[in-house]
Amino acid sequence: MGAAMRRIHVGNALSAFGLGFTVPYLYVYVAQVRGLGSVTAGLVLAVFAVAALIVLPFAGRAIVRRGPLPVLLAALVTAALGALSLGLSASAATVLMSAAALGAGQAVMQPALATMIVDCSSSETRSRAFATQFFLQNLGLGVGGLIGGHLVDTSSAASFTLLFAIEAAMFLLLVAVMATVRAPRAPRMEAALGQSAGGSWKQLLGNRAMVQLCVLGFVLFFACYGQFESGLSAYGVEAAGISTSALGTALAANTLVIVVAQFAVLKFVERRKRSRVIAAVGLIWAVAWAVAGYAGLGHGSQTMATAAFISTYALFGLGEALLSPTVAPLVADLAPPGLAGQYNSAFALVKQLALAIGPAVGGPLGASLHAPYIVAFLLFSLGITVLAVRLGRQLTDVQNQPSLAGSRVVTQSGAPADAVAAAEA
Repeated sequence: MGAAMRRIHVGNALSAFGLGFTVPYLYVYVAQVRGLGSVTAGLVLAVFAVAALIVLPFAGRAIVRRGPLPVLLAALVTAALGALSLGLSASAATVLMSAAALGAGQAVMQPALATMIVDCSSSETRSRAFATQFFLQNLGLGVGGLIGGHLVDTSSAASFTLLFAIEAAMFLLLVAVMATVRAPRAPRMEAALGQSAGGSWKQLLGNRAMVQLCVLGFVLFFACYGQFESGLSAYGVEAAGISTSALGTALAANTLVIVVAQFAVLKFVERRKRSRVIAAVGLIWAVAWAVAGYAGLGHGSQTMATAAFISTYALFGLGEALLSPTVAPLVADLAPPGLAGQYNSAFALVKQLALAIGPAVGGPLGASLHAPYIVAFLLFSLGITVLAVRLGRQLTDVQNQPSLAGSRVVTQSGAPADAVAAAEA
C-alpha cells in the first residue's frame, strides 16, 4: 500500500467517523432539540437523498474533466459548511438548506474517493483496497456513533452544536490530509473529455454489462441497506416484539461480522468469479430473510425470536463483507480509460435511488403486512442471484475473475487487462 492509498484510507475513516457522529441523531436534533417537529425532521432526511440525486449526475462529469481530487476537496468544504451551519440552525429554512449542502457534499465524496482508489490500484490490489475502505467506513461509523451518543444531551442544543462542529472539523482535517495526496496520473481519454454530458451518459448506457450491474446494484441496495433502519426494524418491533436494546444489538452484530469477516473472506473472494460471489450473497440474504420470518412469524419464545432477529443482521453483514471487494472493483474494471469517475458516479446514483425508495416501500410494509414483507424481500434476494448469473455472461473472463490475468494488470481507471495485452502486442 503506497502513501497515496494510505491517505485515501485515512480519509475514508475520517469521513465515516464524522458522519457516524451526527447521522443517527439528526431526527432527534431537528424534531425535538430544535422543536421543529417530525414533519421537518422527515424532510431533512428526504433532502439528503434529493441533494444526492441532483448532484451525482454532474459529479461524474466533473471528475472526468478535473480529476477526483479537486472534486473531493470541493465536496469536503461544502459538507463542512453544511455540517457547521446545521449545528447553528434554529429555523426550518436554514436547517433544510444546511442539510442540502451536507447531503450534496457527502454524496460527491463517495465516487471521488472510489475513483482515487481506482487510480492508485491495479487489478491485483483493487479488491483488497475496496475491502479496506469498507472495513474502515464501518469502523468509523461505529466509533463515531458510539462517541457521539455519549456527547449528546437532548436537553441541550449546545451539545448538538458541538457534535456538528466536530463533524465539520473532521471534514476540514480531511481536506488537509487529501491535499497532500500525490496520486498517479490516470489516463484521460480525449474523446471522453470532448463529449457532452449527454454523450458520455449515452456511452455508459450503451455498455450492457454496466447497465445490468446498475440494475443488480439497485436491487442489492433496495433489498438490504434500504431496509436496515426502516422496514426490517419496523418488522422486528411490530411482528417479533424486538426491544430497542435488542435492535441496537442486532445493528452491532452486523458491524461486528463485517469487521471480523472482511479480511477473512477476502482471499476466498479473490479466487472466485465475481458473478458467483454476488450470486452467493443473494442466497445468504434469502436465508437471512427466512430467519427474520421465523423471528416474527414462527410463534417461538421471545428469546428465540430475538436471537433469530440478531442472526438476520449478522447474515446481512456476511453478505456485505463479500460484496465490498467485489462490486466496486467491478464498476472500475467496466469503465473505459478516463471514465472511472463517470461510472462510479452512475453507480452511486443508483445506490442513492435505492436508499431513497427502499425505506419508503419497506417501512409501511414491514410495520403492517408482515408475511408479504418477508416473502417479497426473500424473492428480491433470490432475484439478486438470478441477476448475478446473467451479469456473468456479459463479463470477460478477466473482468469476472481478475486473478486470471496473471502478470497482466488492469490499467488505472478501469482498462481491461486483455485490452492492454492486445495493445502491447
